[in-house]
Amino acid sequence: MTAKQEWLTIANDALTKAYVPYSHFPVGACLVTADGKTYQGINIENASYGLTNCAERTAIFKAVSEGEREFQHLVISGNTPEPISPCGACRQVMAEFCAPDMPVTLLGANGVKLETTVEKLLPYAFTEKDL
Repeated sequence: MTAKQEWLTIANDALTKAYVPYSHFPVGACLVTADGKTYQGINIENASYGLTNCAERTAIFKAVSEGEREFQHLVISGNTPEPISPCGACRQVMAEFCAPDMPVTLLGANGVKLETTVEKLLPYAFTEKDL
């Protein structure tokens, strides 16, 4: 199994761990650091819906909380017919912590996938350069 296949598997496996008692819409993620360490993320819902955290942000926040700051790839997985699309909040967090040209793989059901980048997901992102 190649490293990238392993990352896809980690993101897909996260779907079974997602805490989604309200939406029943699991999302999984695998964030890969520059040195190849992986962080799995899941979406975690809350009865107060605004306090829900997405899988992408869970993975990023886990890595950042462990001192990681350099990332090489993010995989996001869902049970959607087309490749899953990250929400706006997740795109902004990606822009904060990931290079614009960092690859992002979006996975849907039955192995359908789309390869993109952080910048393509959020062109003209608001960053520290705007402050």
